[in-house]
Amino acid sequence: QVQLVESGGGLVQAGGSLRLSCAASGRTFSSYVMGWFRQAPGKEREFVALINWGGSDTYYADFVKGRFTISRDNAKNTVYLQMNSLKPEVTAVYYCAADRAWTWDTGKTLYEYDYWGQGTRVTVSS
Repeated sequence: QVQLVESGGGLVQAGGSLRLSCAASGRTFSSYVMGWFRQAPGKEREFVALINWGGSDTYYADFVKGRFTISRDNAKNTVYLQMNSLKPEVTAVYYCAADRAWTWDTGKTLYEYDYWGQGTRVTVSS
């Protein structure tokens, strides 16, 4: 069992930055591929970024366009999402998710992830 707790969300002006954190419980954090997803009001949850077990491989949604960076610190059981040059359209609740994957697969749907956090709200004002 893994528990995920996101933090770092908040209200920021357009052009600003935020760093989201997701702290995981348990001693097997490095066994999980970690992802960030987001859900805007009235929309379905969608993929944002993915990072492999050791942090050497990452994958991003097209709309990230180099503005977001996912990273992880396995010693701290934490995955991060650095978000720069924020725009109002990225306003959403951001969730981290853990996938006990055996292979690196960037095509998984959100339904294939094993654990989810409760989300942290990001609001970007214009």
